[in-house]
Amino acid sequence: MASHFSDQQALTAVRSHHADMLDRASALSQALTAAVEAGDNGAVYDEKGNLIEWCTDDLVPHCVAEEERIYPAAEGVAEAQLLVEGLRHDHEAIAALLEELRISDGVRAAAVGQAIVRAFSLHADKEDALLFPALASAPGSAFAEAVEGLEEVVGAA
Repeated sequence: MASHFSDQQALTAVRSHHADMLDRASALSQALTAAVEAGDNGAVYDEKGNLIEWCTDDLVPHCVAEEERIYPAAEGVAEAQLLVEGLRHDHEAIAALLEELRISDGVRAAAVGQAIVRAFSLHADKEDALLFPALASAPGSAFAEAVEGLEEVVGAA
């Protein structure tokens, strides 16, 4: 199936979605930290729940979609194979942080929330600067086809 995206359009869409996701994760983490700093236990509970919900509904499906649709495109790109393995480890670390957030309270929850944002930021930077450009420029990688219509990776059209 031919893609309606060019490789450059696909690259731009994925990078833009990463930026939007990072903005949202940062805002949620900052709200949790502010609630902790204010000593408002009810707000801490709510803001922690908001961050967990976003991670569960947006971040985790994003990671799964990358592993199912984009990372397989790296199989034919020798330079990308070790990077993909490292990126899978990033996903595992983010999932572990989410589980830690679920059982954390107060200052620890705020710190774990910030760690999730930092881990995701570093992960997205590696994909945006290294993996996705390599896939987009590799002959026959089908990068544009892999991301087209994949809302978890490119956002809502």
